[in-house]
Amino acid sequence: MEAGGQGRKGEYWRTVLCILLCFGQQLSAQIRYSVPEEVKEGSIVGNIAKDLGLDVNTLMDRRFRIVSGSDEALFMVNQNNGVLYVQRKIDREALCDSIGACLINLKIVVENPLELHYIVVEITDVNDHSPAFTEKEKRLEISENTLQGTRFQLQVARDPDIGSNSVRLYKLSQNEHFDLEIRDRAEDKLPFLVLQKPLDREHKAEHNLILTTIDGGNPQRSGTLNITVFVLDVNDNRPFFSQDVYSSTLHENVQIGTLVIKVMASDSDYGPNGEVSYTFGGDNNENIFHIFGLNRLTGEIRVIGEVDFEKNSVYKMDIQAIDNGQPPLNTDCRVIIKILDLNDNKPIIDVTSLSNVVPEDSKPGTVISLISVTDRDAGVNGKIVPSVSDNVPFELKPSVQENIYSLVTKGKLDRELVSHYDIPIIVTDLGQPPLSSFKSLSVQVSDVNDNRPEFSKDRLELYLVENNAPGAPIMSVSAFDKDLNENAMITYYMIRGDAAQNDIATFLNINSETGVIYALNRFDFEVIRKFQFQVLAKDSGSPPLSSNVTVNVFILDQNDNVPVILYPVSANGSAEGVEEIPRNVNAGHLVTKVRAYDADIGYNGWLLFSLQEVSDHSLFGLDRYTGQIRTLRSFTETDEAQHKLLILVKDNGNISLSATATVIVKVVEPKEAFAASDVKNESNVTFYLIITLGSVSVLFVISIIVLIVMQCSKSTDYSSKYLQDSNYDGTLCHSIQYRSGDKRYMLVGPRMSIGSTIVPGSNGKTGCIFPHIHDETFRS
Repeated sequence: MEAGGQGRKGEYWRTVLCILLCFGQQLSAQIRYSVPEEVKEGSIVGNIAKDLGLDVNTLMDRRFRIVSGSDEALFMVNQNNGVLYVQRKIDREALCDSIGACLINLKIVVENPLELHYIVVEITDVNDHSPAFTEKEKRLEISENTLQGTRFQLQVARDPDIGSNSVRLYKLSQNEHFDLEIRDRAEDKLPFLVLQKPLDREHKAEHNLILTTIDGGNPQRSGTLNITVFVLDVNDNRPFFSQDVYSSTLHENVQIGTLVIKVMASDSDYGPNGEVSYTFGGDNNENIFHIFGLNRLTGEIRVIGEVDFEKNSVYKMDIQAIDNGQPPLNTDCRVIIKILDLNDNKPIIDVTSLSNVVPEDSKPGTVISLISVTDRDAGVNGKIVPSVSDNVPFELKPSVQENIYSLVTKGKLDRELVSHYDIPIIVTDLGQPPLSSFKSLSVQVSDVNDNRPEFSKDRLELYLVENNAPGAPIMSVSAFDKDLNENAMITYYMIRGDAAQNDIATFLNINSETGVIYALNRFDFEVIRKFQFQVLAKDSGSPPLSSNVTVNVFILDQNDNVPVILYPVSANGSAEGVEEIPRNVNAGHLVTKVRAYDADIGYNGWLLFSLQEVSDHSLFGLDRYTGQIRTLRSFTETDEAQHKLLILVKDNGNISLSATATVIVKVVEPKEAFAASDVKNESNVTFYLIITLGSVSVLFVISIIVLIVMQCSKSTDYSSKYLQDSNYDGTLCHSIQYRSGDKRYMLVGPRMSIGSTIVPGSNGKTGCIFPHIHDETFRS
């Protein structure tokens, strides 16, 4: 491509590119280059970026590249400068054979925006081949009485090059008897040997000529054909071979048409009498005719079938040479062809025995399989080296017998880690190049009882609300065994964990198969608050293996006790009392105090007092927390002398329980009140005795409370852990005590009143439920 034309064309395409870019369309262009064959690798063909008007600085970002077919390997494009260069050596004859124009189509793509360009590279021919004849020699037998002017057609020379680089003329070596005549036939020039002067056998029996063909390249190349002309005479001599025995070697698997050997016989006669032809002898094996072919004129023996060393390593044949005299005469010779072995057979792997199930406690060296390996090749080509992948705990051990190997374990097996192995066996011979065969053996590792059952935790904690239904499941324990089948079949047993408790079997039972634990009796928080036991998990292996887990059970209080009225209590045991007060008392006078207790704890034992019925609501008031009844105002003359008060004592359980007490207040004149006071003084001794006994009881209760506080402080970490990792709902929470200033508070469960806070647990489960507590709500 000329530089001026190339520049103008590049300018044209740059204009087109600008127009198409404005409309956001794809760009398609075609540029043609030419490059001679056989140029050096790296030779520049042309600058595509320059010819297309592309910005060199953007080629890398726009992914400037070749995307055409298989021929693209011949050329590469430089993304830094857009230069198209030769990637590897180009042979026009291999690419295009005898085609006139050898064109390589390339597609060039750039992105952002997308453009597609078509590049055509023409491979021009260079004179890199010489004209050649199919044979190096041509033998002609011409009778000495052949007429002058007789023509003998010769071989046509062939030249892979085209055009002026192909065959242009023929020349015959100078001689006195023959001349050369060329006839054009289509695209070929046919050479003919023309007898110009009669032959005289007695003068010269053989004429040696050289036919030279020359192409039109620069520099010119040539090829030659040796022509031997025999002048025929009468047949008075027998043909004879140059040697009695011909020997040759031949590699197996050679291509059909390969020349094996050429036998040659000569006859001292001239003309047809000395012309020898070759045939196979009658005693040859019939298989020879399917493998080797004999050229009856030249004596060349060529391969016409498959040559396999493994079928036959030596071939012997008899060849006859017969002249064309009248009568014909003949002779014979022996041809011996030795076949050379090639490494053309892969090794063969034969598994003679296989134990496809191996116990995991097998010792190293345990034989898994016997493997036989063979190779049909001979010598070093038949030498075999087997191997096993290093990724499996197996190896091959040679046995006493050659090519027999034992596949054995080389390490400890663990079914729980790997239960199945595909063992790759690779067998490679020592030929060049080496050939390999592959076989995979599938081995299953069988289980032995080598794993104990495992619980998810060493210690489990259960929070159980009292008054549970007898016979109902309270929890489930589960252990996992890594073994299989009976080795992983787990049976659960109950083990007594606390010597201070009664036999665990009297109030708990476990399903030996499922691990579900049932409570046989109803638990009472007021009787027992916690206990401990152990569960043993044992597999069914031989010998069996086992492990255990400790379960701490905490009984949670439920509001199951009705408040008990301590005062007032009349003589007949009913909650009814009579109080007398002087009429002249002032507002705020303490009439009496209703005393009650609840065996439950926390909210369930927290009592509230309220007036249900009163004759005059303006006279008396009741402290809802202490139970004290006080006057709200002074009495007047119009106020009644007797007032009946009905007090409701109610706990704060989720479902409240309550009791009632009746207090009859009699309003008396001051003198009567003093008299009644004297009567009461007589019973002061009894009252003080009761106070003393009550004090002792209070001290005992305080001691119990101190012990509970110490226990709660120890279980604070446990409570936090339970809140964070609870599998239970919010009704199963432990009570928490804390102190703020000079006041003590208690947060309890399971059931809270309205206004409680739900503390979320882990894994989306509900944690404990606590109420919103205010300082003024609790009293010390």
